[in-house]
Amino acid sequence: MTPSSRQVPVCIETGSKRVFASALDWPGWSRSGRDEAAALQTLFEYGPRYARVLRSTGLGFTPPSSVAALKVEEHLKGSATTDFGSPGAFPKVDAKPITPADVEHFAVLLHACWKTFDAIVRKAQGRELRKGPRGGGRNLETMVRHIYEADGAYLGGLGWKPIGPPTGRASEELQRMRLGILDGLTASLHGDIPARGPRGGVRWTARRFVRRVAWHVLDHAWEIEDRLA
Repeated sequence: MTPSSRQVPVCIETGSKRVFASALDWPGWSRSGRDEAAALQTLFEYGPRYARVLRSTGLGFTPPSSVAALKVEEHLKGSATTDFGSPGAFPKVDAKPITPADVEHFAVLLHACWKTFDAIVRKAQGRELRKGPRGGGRNLETMVRHIYEADGAYLGGLGWKPIGPPTGRASEELQRMRLGILDGLTASLHGDIPARGPRGGVRWTARRFVRRVAWHVLDHAWEIEDRLA
């Protein structure tokens, strides 16, 4: 894997306490810092890690050779969500309609993210995760449940529902939720989801949805991995 000198379009989301840098063309590759420079540096440092996620996909991702290759194309105003630790604003590109090729691309990318998460969860089975400096941090079972519940909330933002009722079996529910995510993308492509909900609220676009799902599952996959170190 040879780093690339090609420029990578990035957006910057600035809150009062935290800044996120996110690659516009690569959902899931988004990291934060105390200021713009720190966020860009962390995003760059995670490039090889993100490349490992997509290594077997054929999507052609190559990490940049230097932080200077990260080209900021848009600045976004953050919020309490940003400061809490999640990217909450979304770039203009996420308003673009999706195509069949986009859905195929997103499906491959999401499968790679899920495969990474599942592999790290298997590695962590039966092992204790290191606690944070104040003794905080979810355990493995709680983390998996959190991913499932968050994905359900993201599907709600898109305007779609997961497949079937909860079963109480976390791994089974997670797989069904993922099928719901892919079905939701297909429904969005075919125009089966109105842009506004029954109460008039604006629903998430498909690109915004994929960006959030990919970021969230990788963020926790890497957290688990780091807490095993």
